[in-house]
Amino acid sequence: MKRAVLYMRVSTADQTTDNQVHDLKQMAQQRGLAIVQQYIDHGISGTRTRRPGLDQMMADSRRGRFDVVLVWACDRLARSMKHFLETLDELNRLKIEFVSFREQLDTGGALGRAVDTIISVVAELERSLIVERVKAGMRRARLEGRRIGRAPLDIDRAAILRDRARGISLTEIAKIHRISRASVCRIVRESKAAVSKGVLPASSQVQENRRPETAA
Repeated sequence: MKRAVLYMRVSTADQTTDNQVHDLKQMAQQRGLAIVQQYIDHGISGTRTRRPGLDQMMADSRRGRFDVVLVWACDRLARSMKHFLETLDELNRLKIEFVSFREQLDTGGALGRAVDTIISVVAELERSLIVERVKAGMRRARLEGRRIGRAPLDIDRAAILRDRARGISLTEIAKIHRISRASVCRIVRESKAAVSKGVLPASSQVQENRRPETAA
């Protein structure tokens, strides 16, 4: 017996989900489905993509806790076509069936599998368009001379190496220069590599009279 969950939503706090529950339980019984959970969002618009009930249902879907999602109508799940397609596409990838009472949409049947294919194609197209828009924006920014991403850190590498040679710990150096400990390690490592290759004179090498790494 397949495990089913009910997802219900009402737009205002004074509305009730009683009718939705009744119809969905009856449909589950007719289909031989075992209802294992109910997710309800009270007083939340369907235009909102983040909802407590819906978020919990999707989290449980990723944990493999059910096989079928039953809704009273497609607009209970989402009013935005983009959000609706994205949600169905994720359920499809998780091998979870979607059934709508009002529209009689069932992705578990032959027609449903065709719908799944269409949804997947549309969702993939939407993702491709988003990526292309981002890339176009980055190209335009470069042509206009605008910086993309964070500005590079202004690091005094010589001062960092001097501090390390004086035996100051990596953690303390990071605090003094307001950079990450990983950045300090990288600078010291690069300095040693440059010395070993003869790029820097031996006098530039960080001395070994430092505190043990365990004290850093």
